[in-house]
Amino acid sequence: MVQTKRKLPDWFKVQAPTSNNFNSLKDKIKGAKLNTVCEEAACPNIGECWDRGTATFMILGDVCTRACRYCNVKSGRPTQLDLFEPTRVANTVRQMSLSYSVVTSVDRDDLVDGGAGAFAMTINQIKKFNPDCKVEVLIPDFNGNLSSLTTVLHAKPDVLNHNIETCRRMFRIVRPKGDYDQSLELIDRVKKINPNIPTKSGMMVGLGETEGEIIETMKDLRSVNCDLLTIGQYLRPTKKHHKVDKFYHPKEFTKFENIGLELGFKHVAAGPLVRSSYHADQQHKAAKG
Repeated sequence: MVQTKRKLPDWFKVQAPTSNNFNSLKDKIKGAKLNTVCEEAACPNIGECWDRGTATFMILGDVCTRACRYCNVKSGRPTQLDLFEPTRVANTVRQMSLSYSVVTSVDRDDLVDGGAGAFAMTINQIKKFNPDCKVEVLIPDFNGNLSSLTTVLHAKPDVLNHNIETCRRMFRIVRPKGDYDQSLELIDRVKKINPNIPTKSGMMVGLGETEGEIIETMKDLRSVNCDLLTIGQYLRPTKKHHKVDKFYHPKEFTKFENIGLELGFKHVAAGPLVRSSYHADQQHKAAKG
């Protein structure tokens, strides 16, 4: 569990994953030399999701070219591309018998396409070896490169996710190399290129935003026809990261969920432990239903 200086409220208690299925999946991922956000981000839902047959793979290495103030992934100069990684991901998806896979990545601003080609290759390989497995991608902003976004969309992911992460006022504070409007534009472009691909975004709360700013961000996402939304509590990875300003109560998350549905989202997953990939398979079904 991620530790913070402040004592975590009781509703953050989760059972440690100990099932045989969990341990088997962990061994398979380790054997394939793959990275998962589930492990890198110390996600509290890792046991539940892996037992449900869903997992989130992190491609393009484990070193990010950005240093967002909330993220625990290490930053620096990445290594060269692993051309065999897409095939290894696809084989591991098959070995894990996954019905739903999520593919994300570190930011790779050192690459001309931002890693879009690797995303497309990974989608294609997963679908080739696992025709019944749905593939959701959680992509970076590609620095606004339309060609990179188009490359990913031509591979026909089942859901295109790009996290807005926080409200406009807090955005530059915690994501100094990102751009709030650029992130909104990315989601808008998806619908213009392929309106049949559901779009998704996610927010963290507790960074210092107000309730009004959370609702305003939700409205901004709906203004670009974002279909699916996740809202979860920010937890401070280390003392070097942005402080937790507030722990939201589960009832407040229920309120945000209801507001989101009223605004027109097809599905909203909101809760203290909700992360981008939480119940991603259910969200996909809601988007296509």
